Amino acid sequence: MFHSTITVKLRTSILDPQGKAVEHGVHSLGYERVSHVRIGKYIEFDVDVKDRAEAERITRETCEKLLSNPVMEDFSITVEEKKNKVHA
Repeated sequence: MFHSTITVKLRTSILDPQGKAVEHGVHSLGYERVSHVRIGKYIEFDVDVKDRAEAERITRETCEKLLSNPVMEDFSITVEEKKNKVHA
């Protein structure tokens, strides 16, 4: 079994109104040195397969077909083998 983590972000060329609103809020709290705020999505899930390449393929295809908008967003993935927990 593998655990996938995905980060989806708007491309830098795309205006991020939510990021701008957060940046304005941060400035209103007195943190004027904060800039270039961008908002994204963080997703994680398990993939129940035995092969890392298959887990990466499933994760990538899920991002391409559902979790990201290929016109406006980029994504990055990390796939790690899930260790079984030992209970004492």
